[in-house]
Amino acid sequence: MSRRCELTGKGPMTGNNVSHANNKTRRRFLPNLNDVTLQSEALDRGIKLRISASALRSVDHRGGLDAFLAKAKDDELSANALKVKKEIAKALAASA
Repeated sequence: MSRRCELTGKGPMTGNNVSHANNKTRRRFLPNLNDVTLQSEALDRGIKLRISASALRSVDHRGGLDAFLAKAKDDELSANALKVKKEIAKALAASA
């Protein structure tokens, strides 16, 4: 399982551990990933995703999963999230 957010594409970053003696050793900063089930109003079911805590706040801020995916760029989304985005667009087009 990769350490990458399925909605924002946020992944591990690198930096330095700096000791009191100013010795520098390389380290990794991992994203805060959580397994969550987000509800889709258009599909009327839950979607299981592995997303970062900041992405979860962004989803809440934009008004839910459907609204977030409508504005999201396709190149940032995972294959699973892109499939859900197309399902939601298809469901919204059928209902309108």
